[in-house]
Amino acid sequence: MKITLLAVGSKMPRWVDEAFGDYAKRFGRDISFELKEIKPEKRGGGVTAEKGIAAEHERIVAAIPPRSKLVILDERGKNWTSMQLSAAMKEWMAGGDDITIVIGGADGLSAELKQRADLMLQLSAMTLPHGMVRVLLAEQLYRAYSILNNHPYHRE
Repeated sequence: MKITLLAVGSKMPRWVDEAFGDYAKRFGRDISFELKEIKPEKRGGGVTAEKGIAAEHERIVAAIPPRSKLVILDERGKNWTSMQLSAAMKEWMAGGDDITIVIGGADGLSAELKQRADLMLQLSAMTLPHGMVRVLLAEQLYRAYSILNNHPYHRE
């Protein structure tokens, strides 16, 4: 299984890159976990939020691997527990599915991309900085993977 994280934004603080990298390398051979940064559209100078979202939409769509299930993070998405994420991961792995997870830009994601998504997930009801979202998502994916493998990382 391959998980691709498409994250609008770049130039994260070193601690974000280090923490994300730490979780990303914990996956076994069953899962390849890759981060692809999507260039954010500059705002201002006549570039409205709508134009910025549209430009980012094109970059995101171009980066989605073929035949990949699309999961987007959105504040109105499903609020899953770690156990529910683990169950979904089990299904994805059993089905041989690759997964692409999208973290949108500062102004969010296009309505078209939300409609296209196989799943909309909420990481938190609170607004979080993009770097923190990367780290929290990587940790939760690793936690879901560890649950599947009866690893003591997760405790019920």
